[in-house]
Amino acid sequence: MNPPAGEPSELHAPPRVSRLDSPDLFARRGSGSHPLEDLFHKLMTAPWAGVFAFLLGGFLGFNLLFAALYLLLGDVITNARPGSFEDAFFFSVQTMATIGYGVMTPRGTLANALVTVEAFGGMMATAVTTGLVFAKFARPTARVRFSNAALVGTLDGKRVLMVRLANERRNRIMEATAHVVLLRDELSLEGKGMRRMRDLALQRDRSVMFALSWTLLHTIDESSPLYGETQESLAQSNAALIISVSGTDEVLMQAIHARKAYDPESILFGASFADVFVQGPAGRLLDLERLHAYRPQVPDSPGGTGGPERAGR
Repeated sequence: MNPPAGEPSELHAPPRVSRLDSPDLFARRGSGSHPLEDLFHKLMTAPWAGVFAFLLGGFLGFNLLFAALYLLLGDVITNARPGSFEDAFFFSVQTMATIGYGVMTPRGTLANALVTVEAFGGMMATAVTTGLVFAKFARPTARVRFSNAALVGTLDGKRVLMVRLANERRNRIMEATAHVVLLRDELSLEGKGMRRMRDLALQRDRSVMFALSWTLLHTIDESSPLYGETQESLAQSNAALIISVSGTDEVLMQAIHARKAYDPESILFGASFADVFVQGPAGRLLDLERLHAYRPQVPDSPGGTGGPERAGR
């Protein structure tokens, strides 16, 4: 299908967020609830804004609680206004943070015992917060951008599945390895419905030095799980493509991972990627804005797909 007159020959896949990228795609039953055990994992995977909001809320709640306890003990804070929640709150902040200005001090055995408990709690909270922030800050992450759509077209006279990715950082991912899996509903020989994973062999599944862009290619022949598939048949079998990439960050020397999921609506037939490199003032450069750009392949033209054209906006 040729693009309409007046439109550029390169089309762009629309931004897509696959439903398969959500960890809450399926509800769980019978796993039990362990909020405290899973708290650290949730904070490690939460955005920084959520972590800071949680820490700030915990800090304020901790001091509000102890401020109320000091008031319940009566007039036990030297130089504090009697019954002043404000003074009790800021005295709690000074105690928890071990600031010790010396203006307000605890008075009596009960008050000193409560200060001891709060100081210990503050010390533990500081240790946990420091460990959490450091672990989250030091955790290696991969900034690998995947194309919005996976394409099925013709390359070098062969029908292939194509997925393009790029390294957004100015570093190198050493010994990068890619793995592509087709996930779909199938029937066993006994007629039992099963959710099965089929590995898709890549023409090149390893890159010694992944620095710029990388197009993953899977040849669709008689041995391929995608042989004879169409977008409609993939949708009927509730299929999905799962792409995972792993390697070693050359700066941190730690393993990093990235993944992407494509549902049938994100798999476009009869198209091929446009060139992601463009000519700049200083030579050829990688244009990440063109990572998703593709051209439709006309069936009866050289390099056509030989099937119905499905590329579009």
